[in-house]
Amino acid sequence: MTGHRLQTIAPSSDRFFNLPVLILILASFMLGMSEFIVVGILPDIAAGLGVSEVTVGNLVALFAFVYAPVTPLGSAVSARFPRFATYLTLMGVFLAGNLLCALAPNYAVLVVARILIALVSGTLVAIAMTYAPDVTTDRYRTKFIAWVFSGFSIASVVGVPFGTWVANTFGWRVTFIIITLATAALMTSMFLVLPRNSHPVTIGFLRQFRLFFDKRIWGGVLTVVCGAGSSYVFYTYLTPIMRDEIGVPERYVSIGLIVYGVACLWSNLYGGKLAEKGRGVEPLARTRPIFCLHAVLLASLALASVIPLYGAILLVALGMMMYLFNSASQVLYMDVAAQSHPGSMNLAASLNSMSFNIGIALGSAVGGLVNDHLGLTWLGPFGALFAVCAVVITTLLRRYLPQRPTM
Repeated sequence: MTGHRLQTIAPSSDRFFNLPVLILILASFMLGMSEFIVVGILPDIAAGLGVSEVTVGNLVALFAFVYAPVTPLGSAVSARFPRFATYLTLMGVFLAGNLLCALAPNYAVLVVARILIALVSGTLVAIAMTYAPDVTTDRYRTKFIAWVFSGFSIASVVGVPFGTWVANTFGWRVTFIIITLATAALMTSMFLVLPRNSHPVTIGFLRQFRLFFDKRIWGGVLTVVCGAGSSYVFYTYLTPIMRDEIGVPERYVSIGLIVYGVACLWSNLYGGKLAEKGRGVEPLARTRPIFCLHAVLLASLALASVIPLYGAILLVALGMMMYLFNSASQVLYMDVAAQSHPGSMNLAASLNSMSFNIGIALGSAVGGLVNDHLGLTWLGPFGALFAVCAVVITTLLRRYLPQRPTM
């Protein structure tokens, strides 16, 4: 009876952080910790499996290359099945993938485990977004989006540094064991708390993809791809940058990751406030000045090894800009779908995760090539090229802004 009573409680208009909302934020935290932990423990995995750091860094790009195309397909398919059962099933696959990471005897098995996690992570985020009308009120919609995304930033603040400390102290496999155990506990809470109701789609599978014929959707997708790519050129190698370029001692790298994670958390939450200023394309189109500044700061990252103090301050500033466009892009996808493609809401909910991970894949791949051939110093300037592309795309999006009445 207790579980049933929790499921039928209507969201309070006065309290945002109810139990279902907290569960969904924690779910994104676990997804974020599992996805990003490779960045923090990259040297440990490389040493443990006897491969190079660049080879382990390629896991970040591989994860994103799988994540990006599977997410919209998985979201479109999942829309035709009971939401609650689908969500828990996919969480079970996520748990199995992390357990396989912990037990992987070699790099090949670790690759398989990371692919398994990538296959379900994006769809899990998309399904979580569809819970918004059932666990909170319309006036908290943008706040809910921001906090679900912020679960990933909280993972950077708490999860990745903690996982890095665990890896350095007890071994990198223990980090994945902790993720596995925490996921199992979270799934128990989901079973007791999350609503059982569903919102199945009423149109065919292929018809949902008509959403991609909308130029506004493509503007959002390309902006996020370039925005994510601009950061992940250097973020994939954040630990080596701190260690080798700025000169942070190995024992303080975890603290550096915490500071960077706090900056990312601020970025996600403030991005939510920016997304409240308008509907449809408007919030994202107005991020153009942010991308301009981001390009300048990224280009100056080349000075990190020359002026280490400047490099340290600059990394914090870059963290504060990393996710400012996240909620704005999600608002664009959901509002455009609600207005013009109401049968594609599940698919629309997946587009930010898809776009961001395409950006991660491109940024990480470019970062690997730059690091191999030119060195860590050039990661920032190459990231700036992605930011410049985002400036161009947000400029084009401004044509879709609502016309102001003339006097």
